[in-house]
Parts: sequence; C-alpha cells; structure tokens
Amino acid sequence: MIDKKHLKEFIKIVGRENIYNDKAHMIAYSYDATRTKFEPDAVIFPRHEQDVSDILKYCNRHKIVVTPRGAGSGFTGGALPANGGIILAMEKHMNRILEIDTQNMVAVVQPAVINIDLQRAVEKLGLFYPPDPASEEYSTLGGNVSENAGGMRAAKYGITKDFVMALRAVRANGDIIQAGKRTIKDVAGYNIAGILIASEGTLAVLTELTLKLIPKPKYKKTYMGVFPNVNSAMSAVFKSLASGANPVAMEFLDRLVIQALIEKLGINLPKDAGGVLVGDVDGNVPEEIEFQLNTLRDSFIQNGAKEFIVAKDEDEAKKLWYARKNASQSITIYGNKKLNEDISVPRSMLPEALDRIYSIGDRYGFKIPCFGHAGDGNIHVNVMIDKSQIDEGHKCIEEIFKLVVDMGGTLSGEHGIGTSKAPFMDIAFTKEELQLFKDIKTAFDKNGILNPAKMGL
Repeated sequence: MIDKKHLKEFIKIVGRENIYNDKAHMIAYSYDATRTKFEPDAVIFPRHEQDVSDILKYCNRHKIVVTPRGAGSGFTGGALPANGGIILAMEKHMNRILEIDTQNMVAVVQPAVINIDLQRAVEKLGLFYPPDPASEEYSTLGGNVSENAGGMRAAKYGITKDFVMALRAVRANGDIIQAGKRTIKDVAGYNIAGILIASEGTLAVLTELTLKLIPKPKYKKTYMGVFPNVNSAMSAVFKSLASGANPVAMEFLDRLVIQALIEKLGINLPKDAGGVLVGDVDGNVPEEIEFQLNTLRDSFIQNGAKEFIVAKDEDEAKKLWYARKNASQSITIYGNKKLNEDISVPRSMLPEALDRIYSIGDRYGFKIPCFGHAGDGNIHVNVMIDKSQIDEGHKCIEEIFKLVVDMGGTLSGEHGIGTSKAPFMDIAFTKEELQLFKDIKTAFDKNGILNPAKMGL
C-alpha cells in the first residue's frame, strides 16, 4: 500500500478527481492481454506534460515505482505494474491529435490517441498513416511507439519506428526532453528518439509524438494464393518479392489454421489447402496494380499455387481477409490454452523455420498452428496445450526461441519483451549487450523507478 502522505502530494499535483486507489481501479489496471495480474497501489491520470514531470520528480525523490500505460492491450506485460507502485494512465486526458500538418505531412499527437482515430483523421485529408497493428481499433499510439508495433502493412511500409520523426518525453527525474525534429533530415546528436522507441516505458514517459504521413494511394486490390503446402507458400513469399512484387501485406495461414477455420467457423477454404497467402497491393495508377498482381500470380504459380484469386470489389476483399482476421480465435480447437509468440526470421528462412518449429511440436506432442506476416518474416507461433501442460509448453517455447535466434531471427517481431519474454533475453543477447542495455537504463533512470522488471532490466 502506498503511504497516505504520498497520495496527498499527488492530489496536489493532479487534483483528487485524477487519482484513485480503490479496489475497483486497482483490479481494472492490473491486467493486459497476457491475463497476468499485478495490482498497482494507485492510478494517476496526468492532465498534461507538466503533470507527468511533477509526478516523476516526486516519485524519483521517494523511489516510488511508476508504470506508464496506454490501453493495456499488449501481449507481453509491458504495461503491467509488476512491482506495484503507480500506474500513470494516459488515456483520460492526453488523447488529442494536436496538429495535422498537410504541407510537411506530419501529425503531432498525444500518446493516448487511438491508432485508428489518427488513420481516419488523416485519410480525410488525402494522407495515410500506414502502421496498423491488429489492435488498431483500441491500442494507443504511445503504446505502439513504446512497443514498436508492427502490423499487416509492414511488408511494404515498415513498422512504427519508420514513422516516428520526433517525440517529447519525461525522464525519471522529471526532465522534459525533445528528441528528433519534423525535418526529413536530422543527423545532429545521438538518435535519442530511436533509443526510446521500443523501450517499453523503461527509460522515459512519452508525452508527444510527431509522426510521418504519406499520400494515400488511390487504388487497392486484395489477392489470395492457395498452395498445396505451407513450404510452397513460404517459398513464394521471398521469390515473389525478389521478382519485383511490393505488396502492402502478405499474410499466411498454415494447414492447421486452415482446417480450424473450416471446422470451427465454416469458412469456405479448400479442404486440401496446405497454405494460404492473402494480402493487398496498392498504387496510384491502375497499371501499377496490374503489374503487382501479375508478378504475384506468376511467382505463386511457379511455386505451386493451385489458385490465385483477386477480389472484384470491397465485399469480396472482406471475405478473403476474413480468414486471416479470424485465425487466432479458430485455433482453440487444438487446446484450451495457447502460448502465442511472435518470432521473426529472415524471409528466405521461412520454409526451414516452419519445418523445424513443427518438428519441435511433434517431439513434445503439441500442435503448433502458425500464421502471420510472411511478407516481413514475422510468424505467430501458437503452442496449443491443456492447462496441465504449462511447464512443458514453456520448454517448447524456449526451444523455438533458441532455434529462431540460431537462424538469425529474433524473440519478438512486434509484441515486445515485457515480463513474459524477459527470462529469454540471454538467448538473443550476449552478456556484454545486456550490460549495455542496463547502462542505458541507468543513464535515463538512475533510481530504477520506471517500469522495472521489464526486458530483463
């Protein structure tokens, strides 16, 4: 429990209406998408950047732990108060789009703006913000930056870090800093913005983001390729990209996912399909769209595709995408609990990676349905277990992590490390690299009050 004298000081900063320590709030802010529970001691809603600074100054002086939080939609525990203390909840007040600069094509936003709200606002002006995590309907842009979120459009446009031009943040001692500019070129000083992106709130609290926008493409088409096996589909991924295809998205479903979609949701997919690739192409002239689709069709057929389907209109496009968007909920037919990881490998390694992941599953007796972002090598690996098999499931995951790192891949393509992957950091990084992370943490947060127990820090 937090001392009453501290609560009184926080009330002086933000007002009684913006601080809570009742049981209902403690429970509401103790979860994220991991369903792991850590209760905070209080929840504070800062009204603006100066509140954040004043709160952190006080907490740093009294060594009170602070966990920044947006929507709490993360899959790795990044926004959980693992060591108790204060939840700094941004969603109540710091949720405004401050500026859309159409001349320089940037948006300036507060951290609790919902991703899809920014997308819709800029599209009305003929602009486009491409990063589109699956949680775009409710995840905040501050959370997206803190985790360096990916999304289905990453194959062509990249991930969150590719669209952050500048940010404002508050260090643990209350210092307010500006990192980056809204200029296209900026090579002065260290890339502090780059260090804060994906830092999961362990280094500073984000208070303002300047995000790059691009012109919205005029045309878009949706395609689907159906393959006899997932290896053929995975080979078609890197070979079609090497042939000049540049799809917005290239998502895949393996045989287990396809069967689950047919059995549980009645989705109309060929029962003998072993792999599916689905995605979009976009461009500003119809000829560009046709070139992209023809390149994909030729490459898919050369790699064994049985069908290549192009949606005739938006309704058909939604039907093709429906299978991919419901993959996660369908695979519960294979077990009452899933261990979902988001590993990433070089695209050319996708066929081998999947073969070896399935082999690990066979050894443990687990089904491992896989789907995800084939266009950027990001696989959602789902180890399906019963609740009595948790320990064996985690051993299986650890083997998969070791395999992926040995293949030149990484522990996470978009979900981050948080608490759930922190025990595996030494698989991906040397002791010297981990020490460097700790040194950076100390430089930003000498007393270790910001989001401790995350990323192995």
